[in-house]
Amino acid sequence: MSEVTVSSDGIVTGNTYDKYGSNNPVVKRLMAGFEGDLQELFTRADAASVLDVGCGEGVLVHRWALERPGTRLVGIDLEEPSIQAGWAEREAPNLEYRVMGAENLPFADDEFELASAIEVLEHVPDPEHTVAEMARCANRHLLVSVPREPLWRMLNIARGAYWSELGNTPGHLNHWSRRAFVALLSRHGKVVEVRSPFPWTMLLVRL
Repeated sequence: MSEVTVSSDGIVTGNTYDKYGSNNPVVKRLMAGFEGDLQELFTRADAASVLDVGCGEGVLVHRWALERPGTRLVGIDLEEPSIQAGWAEREAPNLEYRVMGAENLPFADDEFELASAIEVLEHVPDPEHTVAEMARCANRHLLVSVPREPLWRMLNIARGAYWSELGNTPGHLNHWSRRAFVALLSRHGKVVEVRSPFPWTMLLVRL
């Protein structure tokens, strides 16, 4: 079961369901495809510095920090107890966490080689602005993923979830088809690779 989590300023940040550590065989199969594609694109970006926007409990950014000890990584997210508890459990010498939103990033232009937002842009109030801020802070690549719509909501309805919301997951403010998401990111650079691990859309963008 999952439980909706809310930040200190009332924003729905996600839920406490640990999809990365789930023992459910269906979830494990889906996440294997997701994580495999993500790792390949992250390796291809080969970044010496990474800003991970909406890093959640730090699962991915901590994994990247351990894999690449010479890389500087900064993970940001909102103030919410389960998020900061995750940070305390996932520390590394080359990894820094900061509490902040994704609206106006307090980093210099081109400060990072890669800016990532993994399962984040569906939650932010102004995704176009957030992507623009990420592109400003990065000088080589963006790595982003979102639920693929309307497939995501159809799957929720099929499993009996969120019927009153027509299958929309709590906190999902934005919804993109694969084509629409590619169009959004194409405004900031060349989409060099598109992956579609079921049921997500994942892009690597060269700035």
